[in-house]
Amino acid sequence: MTVRTTVVVGATAVALTTGIAAPAMAAGSDTHAATRQAVRAAVKDGVPGVTLTARDGRSTWSTTAGVGNLKTHAPRTADDRYRVGSITKTFVSTVLLQLEAEGRLSLDDTVEKWLPGVVRGNGHDGSRITLRQLLNHTSGIFNYTADETFGRTYFLKDGFFKHRYDTQSPGQLVAVAMAHKPDFAPGTSWNYSNTNYVLAGMVIQKATGRSYGEEIRHRIIDPLHLSATSVPGTRVTVPKPSSRAYSKLALTATGPTYDVTELNPSLASSAGEMISDSADLDRFYSALLKGRLLPPKQLKEMKTTVPVEGVPDAGYGLALLDRKLSCGVHVWGHDGGIHGSSSVAVTTADGRHSLAFNFNGDWSGDADAVVEAEFCGE
Repeated sequence: MTVRTTVVVGATAVALTTGIAAPAMAAGSDTHAATRQAVRAAVKDGVPGVTLTARDGRSTWSTTAGVGNLKTHAPRTADDRYRVGSITKTFVSTVLLQLEAEGRLSLDDTVEKWLPGVVRGNGHDGSRITLRQLLNHTSGIFNYTADETFGRTYFLKDGFFKHRYDTQSPGQLVAVAMAHKPDFAPGTSWNYSNTNYVLAGMVIQKATGRSYGEEIRHRIIDPLHLSATSVPGTRVTVPKPSSRAYSKLALTATGPTYDVTELNPSLASSAGEMISDSADLDRFYSALLKGRLLPPKQLKEMKTTVPVEGVPDAGYGLALLDRKLSCGVHVWGHDGGIHGSSSVAVTTADGRHSLAFNFNGDWSGDADAVVEAEFCGE
């Protein structure tokens, strides 16, 4: 089961999945056969290429399938860096929870307290919305990426190629949302909204005097030695090693395929601009669930979920999704998508078994099948 939590919402057909192939192994010795098969199926389904890394205890393995470059046919590599989209949200939530643990803010604070006058207009009222409601998507704040003009400008072909290098400030993104009515009264329902996490990033800057990216580097990236992970800001390229990213830039999964690797990720801001690789994501989520990044109280808050409408086997915490798989195993993590890049990162509750993978295409592939194969496959 995939809960669509991408930055690219309602404008491109983003399917979160992965595919992978690896060196031949002796018969009967490949304990990851189901995962490899699911990865290859994703490529057969149309994903250009997949890169995947899993950790189980002290054992780590990686595999790739398909290509990283449709022109040169260069393969994907296990070390590929890629845009992780909404996986960024878990990093942002972790920083806010660390600030709560330090007594610098409370999740029960209102948005108005930290960002006076920012959430206002067309029925939005920041004095009625808490930071917790931002993080678990119960705020009711309109999702700026669902705005039709924003979608045409940044996610469809003609707009994308004209505006791919535009810089958007967090305030500009929030203003797009404020032009619409709220989805519901705060705390009365659930709806995924990227605007929530743009605001969360703004709160981090207000509380610390430093950007959310600086805080993530200081508090998470450097302590965990996540050497492939970065918060790019307005940098339009993906650091090497990396593959190209591809999209249909359309509302359908058919038609021409475009190289969308270069773009200004400020359009995603703290809702989804980060870059990482699979090994780093495994390390991050494992450390998080093992309690290395948060005290027990804050980790419990992060894992306190609300129902996700239409998805009976999932609950959404504070940028941490709990999924119950077909075999009864629960995995915790997040998925994310942005132009030409669809990613998933999950781990078991004890942080021992982690999986992260990326498709370098955003229109096909079954990510759920890959997760199921890794944790439930024979």
